[in-house]
Amino acid sequence: MGRAFEFRKARKMKRWSAMSKAFTRIGKDIVIAVKEGGPDPDANSRLRAVIQNAKAVNMPKDNIERAIKRASDKNLGDYKEVLFEGYAPHGIAILIETATDNNTRTVANVRSYFNKCNGSLGTSGSVEFMFDHTCNFRIPSEGIDPEELELEMIDYGAEEVFVDDDGILIYAPFESFGAIQKELESRDIEILSSGFERIPQVTKQLSEEDAADVEKLLEKIEEDDDVQNVYHTMQE
Repeated sequence: MGRAFEFRKARKMKRWSAMSKAFTRIGKDIVIAVKEGGPDPDANSRLRAVIQNAKAVNMPKDNIERAIKRASDKNLGDYKEVLFEGYAPHGIAILIETATDNNTRTVANVRSYFNKCNGSLGTSGSVEFMFDHTCNFRIPSEGIDPEELELEMIDYGAEEVFVDDDGILIYAPFESFGAIQKELESRDIEILSSGFERIPQVTKQLSEEDAADVEKLLEKIEEDDDVQNVYHTMQE
């Protein structure tokens, strides 16, 4: 198994945020998708993907429809996707994806978390190169041969295909998302969920005491409502 499999396994073992936090994140994703490509999921591939993810976390259909209707309101402000980079204690690189309607607030908050936990907020490009930007798809495993699927999906950019309790997972570079999504849909293969992740190229093992210092910072960052995802180079 490759890095994507190990990364996925480690993240599944971690404590997930409360469901309300997941709904908030998806609500922002819907706004961004609708503002970018319109409210019709048939004509907006990004919105289709967000709706799939909403269903995957059992977000009620009414909530999804309300979020799309709200996002279509021209008076609703836009969310801007902003990437933050920095270092936690003990040389651990951190990458933070945010969706914010007030960048000044978000910058101030993220900077304060680093300062309070003996970390340092870096400049653009300071740690992003340490992570591979990937896309992923989860599909049902019934009736599909993962090895055969992998051979077929290589032509569309897939780099790693594996099976776990959630179905078949397909990982590929970020830029292959559209091609793989289109091919799966053309084959009438149900996409249970999809998304993007940043997989660290190299991880660093810390002692239990040092890891606790990093976890303290990660928890503060993850609690922020503007934060969508957090990635780091600490071995889990």
